Amino acid sequence: MTSLLVTRSTRWQNPALVLLGLFVAFRLMLLTVYGAQAVTRFGDFQYYYHLARLSDQGLYPLLHYWYEFPPLFPYLSIGVYKLIGSPATFEPYAYALALVMLAFEAGNLALLMRLARRLHGEITAERLGWVYALLTVPLVFSWWTFDAMTAFWMLLALVWLVEGRAGRSAVALGLGIVTKYMPALLLATVWRFLAPRRALRYTAIVLAVVVLVIGPFLIASPRFALASLQAQASKSSWETVWALLDGNLGTGNFGPIADHFDPARATTPLGNPPRLPPWLTLAAFGLLYAYLFFGGGRKTDDGRPMASVLRPPSSVIAFTGLTWCLFFLWSRGWSPQWQMLLLPFVLLGLPLGRAALFSLALGFVNFLEWPVLLSRGWFWSLWLTVPVRTLLIGLLAVAFYRAWVANKLRERIERMGVSE
Repeated sequence: MTSLLVTRSTRWQNPALVLLGLFVAFRLMLLTVYGAQAVTRFGDFQYYYHLARLSDQGLYPLLHYWYEFPPLFPYLSIGVYKLIGSPATFEPYAYALALVMLAFEAGNLALLMRLARRLHGEITAERLGWVYALLTVPLVFSWWTFDAMTAFWMLLALVWLVEGRAGRSAVALGLGIVTKYMPALLLATVWRFLAPRRALRYTAIVLAVVVLVIGPFLIASPRFALASLQAQASKSSWETVWALLDGNLGTGNFGPIADHFDPARATTPLGNPPRLPPWLTLAAFGLLYAYLFFGGGRKTDDGRPMASVLRPPSSVIAFTGLTWCLFFLWSRGWSPQWQMLLLPFVLLGLPLGRAALFSLALGFVNFLEWPVLLSRGWFWSLWLTVPVRTLLIGLLAVAFYRAWVANKLRERIERMGVSE
């Protein structure tokens, strides 16, 4: 009995477990004190709730109406709604979904520290964990959107990738893509750092997961499933420099729920058409990315263990962070919750002080945009917030590029030392 108590006491002296416990307890207390209505006020939980309630009428996403995201989250949302008894009011659903997102967010913290430990050691991992735990962006958006879930699958795929568990990583990435399409960007990292045969095998597993999840919907209800897949690509520009050029001063929200029963509405842009041809911006950013992607040669040794191919993992982090930044600069739209997918790479790939400053600056500008200004109808403020945010992401891209070049140079020097 005494030895058991000592073991448990020693376990809770682990700084990572203490941080994780405080992280969860703080959020639970905040949810208890302020209530679900307050903490979800400016988010999308109400929208998720009203769509989940359609299941009471036997109506389900991608089968009976189009949904702008892949099926994993909407069916999780419906599962939560059904599990708590299909409540007639919003609050029970909001509490339940907030707890589910808290579980994913706790997983994000654990995965971030696991990556940081591998890259920088135990002490820096603890510091990064505290910084992440104290940032407002993960706290707020885990109760406004489901991006904590998206970030979880992406980080899990990345952890297993750098640890050499390719199969598991590919499955996790596939689950990330059927949650939200954006984690597919991690495939660029796979093809940049793995030999073609390994990358092809990895991609095949990812595609198999995606087809297994989305395929049945395409067979059962091709009209609504296809409209769901096309919805995001058909949106007009929003909250970017491209949107300012197009004269689209609005958010990226779709129309009313009633529009979801008309597949044609999924592909009908709600704003002005682009003034610059999309192929032109795609070609410009595509050429830039191709130069960066193929610069410095590629991994071709298919005989080494995968974990050794991905050394140093800091190069993987820097390149992936650069990929995200270029994607955001190219994208016709921007949603503030996308910070959730970028923040881990900022914290892992840059010096701690600079990473904290970038994280705070990006969070401040985006919260100023929404909810402070846009919720009041001050859409003219996009002429202020969008250029500042774009500048910050551009500076981040430069910082990631420099870190990636420095890592490549360090790796070459190490290889030269080994060969001598």
